[in-house]
Amino acid sequence: MNASTIKALGAMAAGLIAVLAAPAAAQVSTTANGPYYATPSWDQKLTTNRFVILLNWSSEAVLDRETGLVWQVTPGIGSPYGSDSNWYGATMNCAGVGTGGRYGWRLPTYHEISSLADATGALPAGHPFQVGTNPLYWSATIYPADDTFALARNITAATTPIAANRVIVSANVWCVRGGQGVNSNG
Repeated sequence: MNASTIKALGAMAAGLIAVLAAPAAAQVSTTANGPYYATPSWDQKLTTNRFVILLNWSSEAVLDRETGLVWQVTPGIGSPYGSDSNWYGATMNCAGVGTGGRYGWRLPTYHEISSLADATGALPAGHPFQVGTNPLYWSATIYPADDTFALARNITAATTPIAANRVIVSANVWCVRGGQGVNSNG
């Protein structure tokens, strides 16, 4: 064997040892084939393997490869104040939730929660989410005409997907990680 072959074999052996020495949690894969993360781009439309259940998050979170956002599999799970709340409580729920053993969750903007819907206005067929029977979910978006209202999204209807609710009434909480994380007006 020449020196370059020995050097290449040594580098491969070192790489294999590094992988085998890594903690098991770092080697956990996802339930989808192909690359774990797609480069998020709001102009892409994925028709297969869009949602990836994150096994290393105790299967409590889902990566949306189309947008790069991470969503709770079960909206409101682990929320300190329950899954149904007024807007203020919904904001606090997301701030205090530790879904998948991680903090940093927040209430999504109206556009972010709307990005989950397909052309019918509902969640796409085959989605991994475990949503309840009440389809109305808070967004962080304040109604532009009156800041005592916030926008909520009906995830089952294309005809009336948007609702402007008083911030003191109840709707469901669905927390997200990543993205801009802004309280947008409109």
